[in-house]
Amino acid sequence: MSYGMSAPLQAAVYTQLQADAALEALVGDDIFDAMPSGAVPSIYVSLGPEFVTEASDVEDGGAWHEFTISVVTDVAGFQSAKEAAGAVSDALDGAALTLSRGRLVGLWFRKAKAKRESNGARRIDMTFRARVEDDAA
Repeated sequence: MSYGMSAPLQAAVYTQLQADAALEALVGDDIFDAMPSGAVPSIYVSLGPEFVTEASDVEDGGAWHEFTISVVTDVAGFQSAKEAAGAVSDALDGAALTLSRGRLVGLWFRKAKAKRESNGARRIDMTFRARVEDDAA
């Protein structure tokens, strides 16, 4: 197994989300790997935690990556958060991303959880699962 494809996978996911017109219409360019300093946008998408497990075979190194993408908003109700989360899911589920190292075998939506934060914000955490292979391993 190699963790070497984690950064290329994250870069490809970020690029896919940035390029999605439907998502841009809902959140603009407020898609973050690290939150900017200063004021927080009223709705944004954030790349979050990742859990990786080994999935090599006799020919290639490989891994399963489960990662979280969150939509957070201070807008009342869940409607705008759900619309943005739907756009994220549509942009990623089954996407054929090109990685700078290795290759993406598949990318799937796994689950989501919508909740109210203690500060009143709405948050939807979506988990996606990607299978990657690396012939450099």
